[in-house]
Amino acid sequence: MRKRDPWLAAPLGAGLAAALLTGCGAEGSDSAGGGDRVVMGMSDDVQATDPASGYDPGSWLLFNNVFQSLMSFPKGGSSPQPEAAEKCGFGSNDSTVYTCTLRDGLKFSNGNPLTSKDVKFSFERTLRINDENGPAVMLAGIKSIETPDEKTVTFKLRTPDATFPQKIASGAGSIVDHTEYAADKLRTDNKAVGSGPYKLDSFDEDEATFSVNGDYQGPAGEAQNSGVTLKFFHGKQAELKSAVTDGDVDVAYRGLAMKDLAEIQNASAGSSSSEVKVVEGNGAEVQHLVFNLKHPVAGKLGVRQAIAHLVDRGSLVRDAYNRTVEPLYSIVPAGITGHNTAFYDKYGDQPNREKAKAALDSAGINGKVKLTLWGTPTRYGPGALTGLKLIAKQLNSSGLFEVDVRSADLEAYAKGMEKGTYGVYLVGWVPDYPDPDNFVLPFFGKENVLKNHFSSAAIDRLIPATAAQPSRTATITDFEKIQNVVAEQVPMLPLWQGKQYAVASSEVNGLQWTLDASTVFRFWEVKKGS
Repeated sequence: MRKRDPWLAAPLGAGLAAALLTGCGAEGSDSAGGGDRVVMGMSDDVQATDPASGYDPGSWLLFNNVFQSLMSFPKGGSSPQPEAAEKCGFGSNDSTVYTCTLRDGLKFSNGNPLTSKDVKFSFERTLRINDENGPAVMLAGIKSIETPDEKTVTFKLRTPDATFPQKIASGAGSIVDHTEYAADKLRTDNKAVGSGPYKLDSFDEDEATFSVNGDYQGPAGEAQNSGVTLKFFHGKQAELKSAVTDGDVDVAYRGLAMKDLAEIQNASAGSSSSEVKVVEGNGAEVQHLVFNLKHPVAGKLGVRQAIAHLVDRGSLVRDAYNRTVEPLYSIVPAGITGHNTAFYDKYGDQPNREKAKAALDSAGINGKVKLTLWGTPTRYGPGALTGLKLIAKQLNSSGLFEVDVRSADLEAYAKGMEKGTYGVYLVGWVPDYPDPDNFVLPFFGKENVLKNHFSSAAIDRLIPATAAQPSRTATITDFEKIQNVVAEQVPMLPLWQGKQYAVASSEVNGLQWTLDASTVFRFWEVKKGS
C-alpha cells in the first residue's frame, strides 16, 4: 500500500508473528472493554477519516477499527472470514457473482441499523467519488450491486476474481451509514460513523481518540482495553523513540528508525528489568529496485542481469538495515502462497563479477556502466538512501559500474517516475491483502503503476488465469512461472522483505495478535496492565 502507487509505501514499522489461529471470542458484547486506555504513537499520519479517500497505512489503521467490512482477516490468518456478513460466497455456477448475507442486529455507532442499502451505498460511493488518493481502483471489477432484501447483497463482477473476498476484507470494503455521508463527495469534518469495534471520538492534527463500541456485532473478541489514544509524530522518528522509552506512549507503531529499533532491541535483550520491549514478527512489506526499460542504459537486459549478479542482499540487510529486514529473492515474499526463490536460483546470494561481466558482454557493453539510483527519503526514510548508497558501492567495487545516488522529495519523485526520467529507482509496497495477486497485478498487469514500460505476453496470460482460480493453492504453478519470467527479464530487482516491529512498555500485552501479514492492527487485542 498505498495510495494508487506502490512506491508510496510507508517506512517499515510494527509486529509479532502470530500463530495460525482463527479469530474467536464473544460476539456482540455489551461491554465497553476492560483494562486501561492504551496510548499509541505512530510516525505515519492518518491521511483521511473517510474510507472513500484513505489509501495509506495510517488511514487503514483507523478504518480497520472504526468500520466493518463484509469480510475481515482473522488474527494470524490470511483467509478472510465473515465480519459484518454472516456468510459470503460465489455462485455455484458463476464465479462472477458474489453474494453476502448480513448478520442480524447490526448497528452503526450512532444507533442506526446497518442494512444492505448501506453496503451498496458504500461501494458505489467510493467508485463514484473515485478520489485520486482513495481505494476505488481496488473495486473497479464491480459491474453492479443488487440488494433484494435488507440482509442480502449481490455483487456482479466484470470478470472472475477469486481475490474479491480479500479485497472487500480490506479498508476498501469499509461500510458507512448512508444517512451520514454524501453520495458524491468526501466528508471533511474529521468525523467517522462506523459499526466496528471502536468509535472515533475525536481527531485532529496531533492525535485521535477512540472508545470501545459496545454495540459491535462481529467476530472480534471483547476489547482488552477501555480505549485507545493515537498520537501522530509526523515522521519524527527520534521523537517517537523518546516518547516510548520515556513512557509518554505505551506502544510505538510504524516508523521507528532501523538503528533505533536495533538499539532498543539490544538494550532490552540484555536486561531482565527493561521497561520497554521490542515485539518482532513476520511481515509482507517489500522493497525493489525498478528499471525503466526505455532508458538507454537500464533498458538493456545485460545491464539489469549484471546488477542482479552483483547486489549482495546479505550485506544490505546487515549494514544498512541492522538486520531488521530479510533478503528477498522474488517478487512474492516468503509466507505468501506461491513464493519461490527465482532470483536466488538464477543469480545466487553472493556477488559474481565473472557472470556480471558476461552479462554486460552479451549486451555489447565495453567500459564502465554509468547509472544513477534514485530514491526518496520523504516516504522511505533516511535508511532507504543508506541502502541505495551501499548498493552503489557494491556495483562500483566490481569495476564494472560507475553509479551514484540521488534523491527527490515525494512530489518530484512521483513526477520523475511518471515522465520516465529515472533509469533505476526505488519502490516499496505494503500489501492491501495477503495474496500473491497483490504482489503481481499492481506491478505487471495492464496499466501497471510502475511506469517502467515492461510487458510480458506470458504474464498477461497468467494473471487473469490466477484471478479466476477459486483455489489459491491451485495458482502456485502459475505464480511460480510469473516469478521466473521476472527473474529472467529483471524489470525489477527484489531487495528485502520487512519484518514487523512494535516497541512497547513492559506492561503491554497482546501485540502478537495485532500484527501479521494482513497488516491489520487490531486495537481490541492490546492490553495494558495485568
